[in-house]
Amino acid sequence: MLVLLKQWAEFVKFSHTVFALPFALAAMAVAARDDYGWPGWRTFVLILGAMVCARTCAMAFNRIVDRRFDAANPRTADRHLPTGRISLTSAWTLWALSAAGFILVSWLLNRLCFYLSPVALGLVCFYSYTKRFTDFTHVFLGVALALAPVGAWIAVTGGLDFFPERDGAFSLKHSAFLPGLLALAVVFWLIGFDVIYAVQDYEFDRRHGLHSLVVRWGVKNALVAAFLSHVIMWLLLGAFGLAARFRLAFLVGMLIILGCLLLEHWLARKRSLKWINLAFFRLNAIISVVFLVVTLAEVVFPWFRLQVR
Repeated sequence: MLVLLKQWAEFVKFSHTVFALPFALAAMAVAARDDYGWPGWRTFVLILGAMVCARTCAMAFNRIVDRRFDAANPRTADRHLPTGRISLTSAWTLWALSAAGFILVSWLLNRLCFYLSPVALGLVCFYSYTKRFTDFTHVFLGVALALAPVGAWIAVTGGLDFFPERDGAFSLKHSAFLPGLLALAVVFWLIGFDVIYAVQDYEFDRRHGLHSLVVRWGVKNALVAAFLSHVIMWLLLGAFGLAARFRLAFLVGMLIILGCLLLEHWLARKRSLKWINLAFFRLNAIISVVFLVVTLAEVVFPWFRLQVR
């Protein structure tokens, strides 16, 4: 049983959930800051369930539609569908179950989450086709990942108010500004590290007519674009912290994140598969976890916390 669970977890790269989940939980904590970042067990568990289902659905779909490219690419030829370790029927079944699970969890959260759930599923699955027709496939993946913090915010607050006023005054707590900033930061973060990840498939993608910024601009220029994307991401995270009135803990976190980003780009320029995987997974996992930890510190502990109208 454990072997089977491990196989399915590897199929959908369950360990990569660490990328989006911390940003979703950070958004949840800020949205629920009047309750010290805790929206209640029910909402918390449902947000976790929505994240797992949405990501499983997206990854299963990606593996299904890319199975022929995966079989032809030496780097991915040993994946589960090309080798037959998981059947195509089983993969489609997992996709359908996770999609249904996401819609069900969204319905249990609130009405707006339920109404938006098909749109969210469409976006996260549509990304898998973009490498066939656009060089900006990384942007689509960034938007898909950025749904996590926005979805968590809606799960807690029940909506996004673009013109929030309470008693005649602007209310930051009820504004779409904070989750919007965080979502935009996630988009640029994803663009940066997905470009780095795409470097390892540069030759394969060129030969097979697949699109990416690496294919369009070449490795050197694409890595410059990835670096600029991460600079923008870091500035947006800083703007998020300022808008949320965070202080010391967030500043420390921002310095750690900056160090991770600089190290990531230094490693990426080695162009070794080993170093690219290190830059892609471990450092970005550290970035997302650090962001969650410092956000929780600012929201939960009274000596960090500032009230928002």
